[in-house]
Amino acid sequence: MLIIGIAGGTGSGKTTVVDQIVAELPADEVCVISQDSYYHDTSELTYAERVKINFDHPNSIDFDLLVSHLEELRQGNSFEQPVYSFVEHNRTGETITTFPKKVIIVEGILILTHPDIREMFDIKIFVHADSDERLIRRLKRDIADRGRDLEEVLNRYQTTLKPMHQQFIEPTKEYADIIIPTNRYNTVAVNVIRSIINQKLNYSEL
Repeated sequence: MLIIGIAGGTGSGKTTVVDQIVAELPADEVCVISQDSYYHDTSELTYAERVKINFDHPNSIDFDLLVSHLEELRQGNSFEQPVYSFVEHNRTGETITTFPKKVIIVEGILILTHPDIREMFDIKIFVHADSDERLIRRLKRDIADRGRDLEEVLNRYQTTLKPMHQQFIEPTKEYADIIIPTNRYNTVAVNVIRSIINQKLNYSEL
Protein backbone atom coordinates (compact mmCIF):
# COMPACT_ATOMS: atom_id res chain seq x y z
CA MET A 1 0.00 0.00 0.00
CA LEU A 2 1.15 3.48 -0.93
CA ILE A 3 -0.30 6.49 0.92
CA ILE A 4 0.04 9.85 -0.85
CA GLY A 5 -0.69 13.17 0.86
CA ILE A 6 -1.66 16.12 -1.34
CA ALA A 7 -1.82 19.52 0.37
CA GLY A 8 -1.99 23.14 -0.78
CA GLY A 9 -4.02 26.26 -0.21
CA THR A 10 -7.71 26.61 -0.92
CA GLY A 11 -8.30 26.84 -4.67
CA SER A 12 -4.74 25.76 -5.47
CA GLY A 13 -5.82 22.99 -7.83
CA LYS A 14 -5.49 19.94 -5.56
CA THR A 15 -8.57 18.31 -7.04
CA THR A 16 -7.16 18.65 -10.57
CA VAL A 17 -3.89 17.02 -9.51
CA VAL A 18 -5.76 14.24 -7.70
CA ASP A 19 -7.90 13.60 -10.78
CA GLN A 20 -4.80 13.47 -13.00
CA ILE A 21 -3.11 10.94 -10.72
CA VAL A 22 -6.24 8.81 -10.36
CA ALA A 23 -6.66 8.76 -14.14
CA GLU A 24 -3.24 7.10 -14.43
CA LEU A 25 -4.12 4.26 -12.03
CA PRO A 26 -6.31 1.17 -12.35
CA ALA A 27 -9.75 2.20 -11.06
CA ASP A 28 -10.00 -0.63 -8.55
CA GLU A 29 -6.59 0.06 -7.00
CA VAL A 30 -6.96 3.64 -5.75
CA CYS A 31 -9.18 5.53 -3.33
CA VAL A 32 -9.30 9.19 -2.34
CA ILE A 33 -9.88 10.44 1.20
CA SER A 34 -10.71 14.12 1.66
CA GLN A 35 -9.69 16.06 4.74
CA ASP A 36 -13.04 17.85 4.36
CA SER A 37 -14.79 14.69 5.56
CA TYR A 38 -13.04 15.05 8.90
CA TYR A 39 -14.25 18.41 10.13
CA HIS A 40 -15.42 17.90 13.71
CA ASP A 41 -19.06 17.05 14.25
CA THR A 42 -20.76 20.27 15.38
CA SER A 43 -24.30 19.02 15.84
CA GLU A 44 -24.45 20.56 19.30
CA LEU A 45 -24.12 24.04 17.78
CA THR A 46 -26.73 26.14 16.02
CA TYR A 47 -26.22 27.02 12.37
CA ALA A 48 -25.40 30.60 13.35
CA GLU A 49 -22.70 29.29 15.69
CA ARG A 50 -21.29 26.89 13.10
CA VAL A 51 -20.93 29.69 10.54
CA LYS A 52 -18.51 31.44 12.89
CA ILE A 53 -16.12 28.46 13.14
CA ASN A 54 -12.66 28.96 11.66
CA PHE A 55 -12.62 25.97 9.32
CA ASP A 56 -9.12 26.84 8.07
CA HIS A 57 -7.49 26.27 11.46
CA PRO A 58 -6.00 22.81 12.19
CA ASN A 59 -8.19 22.55 15.31
CA SER A 60 -11.24 22.27 13.06
CA ILE A 61 -10.08 18.84 11.83
CA ASP A 62 -10.59 15.56 13.69
CA PHE A 63 -7.07 14.34 12.97
CA ASP A 64 -7.35 11.55 15.55
CA LEU A 65 -10.18 9.99 13.57
CA LEU A 66 -8.29 10.39 10.29
CA VAL A 67 -5.18 8.75 11.76
CA SER A 68 -7.24 5.85 13.09
CA HIS A 69 -8.90 5.36 9.71
CA LEU A 70 -5.58 5.32 7.87
CA GLU A 71 -4.31 2.77 10.38
CA GLU A 72 -7.36 0.62 9.65
CA LEU A 73 -6.51 0.69 5.95
CA ARG A 74 -2.90 -0.28 6.68
CA GLN A 75 -4.21 -3.28 8.59
CA GLY A 76 -6.36 -4.28 5.64
CA ASN A 77 -9.66 -3.19 7.16
CA SER A 78 -12.42 -0.98 5.78
CA PHE A 79 -13.92 1.95 7.68
CA GLU A 80 -16.87 4.33 7.53
CA GLN A 81 -15.79 7.73 6.17
CA PRO A 82 -17.97 10.64 7.36
CA VAL A 83 -19.90 12.74 4.84
CA TYR A 84 -19.69 16.51 5.32
CA SER A 85 -22.07 19.23 4.15
CA PHE A 86 -20.57 22.63 3.33
CA VAL A 87 -24.05 24.05 3.13
CA GLU A 88 -24.87 23.08 6.72
CA HIS A 89 -21.28 23.36 8.02
CA ASN A 90 -21.61 19.94 9.62
CA ARG A 91 -21.45 16.20 9.06
CA THR A 92 -24.60 14.76 7.54
CA GLY A 93 -24.70 11.63 9.67
CA GLU A 94 -24.16 9.47 6.59
CA THR A 95 -20.96 7.56 5.90
CA ILE A 96 -19.16 6.02 2.93
CA THR A 97 -17.60 2.58 3.33
CA THR A 98 -13.95 2.94 2.34
CA PHE A 99 -11.89 -0.14 1.50
CA PRO A 100 -8.10 -0.61 1.47
CA LYS A 101 -6.50 -0.16 -1.95
CA LYS A 102 -2.99 -0.28 -3.33
CA VAL A 103 -2.90 3.53 -3.55
CA ILE A 104 -4.54 5.79 -0.97
CA ILE A 105 -4.66 9.52 -1.74
CA VAL A 106 -5.37 11.88 1.15
CA GLU A 107 -6.00 15.48 0.10
CA GLY A 108 -6.67 18.68 2.03
CA ILE A 109 -5.30 22.08 2.91
CA LEU A 110 -4.14 21.09 6.40
CA ILE A 111 -3.00 17.49 6.12
CA LEU A 112 0.72 18.32 6.30
CA THR A 113 0.28 20.31 9.51
CA HIS A 114 -0.16 17.19 11.64
CA PRO A 115 3.01 15.19 12.49
CA ASP A 116 1.28 11.81 12.85
CA ILE A 117 -0.44 12.22 9.49
CA ARG A 118 2.78 13.31 7.77
CA GLU A 119 4.59 10.23 9.00
CA MET A 120 1.99 7.99 7.39
CA PHE A 121 2.53 9.45 3.92
CA ASP A 122 4.94 7.69 1.57
CA ILE A 123 4.82 10.69 -0.78
CA LYS A 124 4.02 14.25 0.32
CA ILE A 125 2.89 16.70 -2.38
CA PHE A 126 2.20 20.44 -2.09
CA VAL A 127 0.16 22.07 -4.84
CA HIS A 128 1.04 25.75 -5.29
CA ALA A 129 -0.91 28.47 -7.07
CA ASP A 130 -0.77 32.26 -7.08
CA SER A 131 -2.93 33.81 -4.33
CA ASP A 132 -5.04 35.80 -6.82
CA GLU A 133 -5.75 32.65 -8.80
CA ARG A 134 -6.70 30.79 -5.63
CA LEU A 135 -9.12 33.55 -4.63
CA ILE A 136 -10.81 33.51 -8.03
CA ARG A 137 -11.22 29.73 -7.91
CA ARG A 138 -12.57 29.90 -4.35
CA LEU A 139 -15.09 32.59 -5.31
CA LYS A 140 -16.40 30.57 -8.25
CA ARG A 141 -16.64 27.35 -6.22
CA ASP A 142 -18.25 28.75 -3.08
CA ILE A 143 -20.85 30.78 -4.97
CA ALA A 144 -21.72 28.04 -7.48
CA ASP A 145 -21.47 24.94 -5.30
CA ARG A 146 -21.80 25.99 -1.66
CA GLY A 147 -24.53 28.61 -1.71
CA ARG A 148 -22.31 31.49 -0.52
CA ASP A 149 -22.63 35.10 -1.67
CA LEU A 150 -19.79 37.33 -2.83
CA GLU A 151 -19.56 39.40 0.34
CA GLU A 152 -19.46 36.31 2.56
CA VAL A 153 -16.67 34.68 0.54
CA LEU A 154 -14.55 37.84 0.42
CA ASN A 155 -15.02 38.48 4.14
CA ARG A 156 -14.03 34.92 5.01
CA TYR A 157 -11.01 35.14 2.71
CA GLN A 158 -9.77 38.33 4.36
CA THR A 159 -10.46 37.33 7.96
CA THR A 160 -9.61 33.62 7.99
CA LEU A 161 -8.51 32.06 4.70
CA LYS A 162 -5.58 34.36 3.96
CA PRO A 163 -4.15 34.60 7.51
CA MET A 164 -4.60 30.85 8.11
CA HIS A 165 -2.89 30.09 4.81
CA GLN A 166 0.08 32.23 5.78
CA GLN A 167 0.28 30.84 9.30
CA PHE A 168 -0.42 27.14 8.81
CA ILE A 169 -0.56 26.04 5.16
CA GLU A 170 2.23 27.82 3.30
CA PRO A 171 4.87 26.72 5.88
CA THR A 172 4.06 23.05 5.22
CA LYS A 173 5.77 23.35 1.85
CA GLU A 174 8.97 22.43 3.67
CA TYR A 175 7.61 18.95 4.36
CA ALA A 176 6.71 18.25 0.73
CA ASP A 177 8.67 15.82 -1.40
CA ILE A 178 7.22 17.40 -4.54
CA ILE A 179 5.85 20.93 -5.10
CA ILE A 180 3.55 21.28 -8.11
CA PRO A 181 2.75 24.70 -9.59
CA THR A 182 -0.78 24.64 -11.00
CA ASN A 183 -1.22 27.99 -12.69
CA ARG A 184 -1.25 25.76 -15.73
CA TYR A 185 -2.05 22.10 -16.44
CA ASN A 186 1.08 20.39 -15.16
CA THR A 187 1.51 17.03 -16.87
CA VAL A 188 5.28 16.84 -16.26
CA ALA A 189 4.90 16.78 -12.47
CA VAL A 190 2.10 14.21 -12.67
CA ASN A 191 4.28 12.01 -14.88
CA VAL A 192 7.02 12.21 -12.25
CA ILE A 193 4.53 11.12 -9.58
CA ARG A 194 3.32 8.35 -11.87
CA SER A 195 6.90 7.07 -12.20
CA ILE A 196 7.38 7.13 -8.44
CA ILE A 197 4.16 5.18 -7.88
CA ASN A 198 5.22 2.72 -10.55
CA GLN A 199 8.58 2.22 -8.89
CA LYS A 200 7.27 1.87 -5.34
CA LEU A 201 4.47 -0.54 -6.22
CA ASN A 202 6.44 -2.32 -8.93
CA TYR A 203 3.69 -1.86 -11.49
CA SER A 204 4.76 -3.16 -14.84
CA GLU A 205 2.36 -0.76 -16.51
CA LEU A 206 -0.10 1.90 -15.27
